[in-house]
Amino acid sequence: MSADDHRTSRGVSVRPAELIKDRTRALALTPVSRETLDRLDRFVGLLLTWQLRINLIAPSTEAKIWTRHVADSLQLIPLASGARIWADLGSGGGFPGLVIACALADAPGAHVHLVESTGKKAAFLREAVKLVGVPATVHAVRVEDFVKAPPGVIEVVTARALAPLPKLLTLANPLLTSGSFALLPKGQDVESELTEAAKCWKIQASLAPSRTDPKARIVIVRGLEPALRPASGG
Repeated sequence: MSADDHRTSRGVSVRPAELIKDRTRALALTPVSRETLDRLDRFVGLLLTWQLRINLIAPSTEAKIWTRHVADSLQLIPLASGARIWADLGSGGGFPGLVIACALADAPGAHVHLVESTGKKAAFLREAVKLVGVPATVHAVRVEDFVKAPPGVIEVVTARALAPLPKLLTLANPLLTSGSFALLPKGQDVESELTEAAKCWKIQASLAPSRTDPKARIVIVRGLEPALRPASGG
């Protein structure tokens, strides 16, 4: 990690001591190999540099990027049962998709599809993929267009802070073929979102606790069918 301060989008520097402390805490929550850590360090450094120009993460979370964003993304991997082909919808600053690609870079056959329609964010993701050297492809298209013609079978679908669960399930549904599943991090309103989603979908889902936020949950969706609607009267 560079000893230089990282200047934030608010013009205030994130001090190295803050980042090191947060990095240590994140790695205690979600340990990684030395090779993965090297990739993550390069990715985080690039993101904080780009953060000067565009908001890739909320400015209020810059000093806690490792716990709020990196560890929050890494915790999805143990829930994926060794899956190799991922699609991250609305990748934004690379969470969770690019972090997952950093962790899976040495796994044979691993690949992460990063779907991001905003041009500047897609440009950042392309530079990050090239700099860090991870098995990922950036798709600068709308999620709705990506799911119509995905590049082969997707084993795991992820999306973080993209949309409320009812809409998110509608977006992800075309990718959830036999054997595929979704890992969807959600906040403390997850139960109400599931209740709303159940009005439109028959969901086979379970909840996993978050390692980074005691109020958050990860929705694991393994089956999804449109809810039957009563026939209209004649």
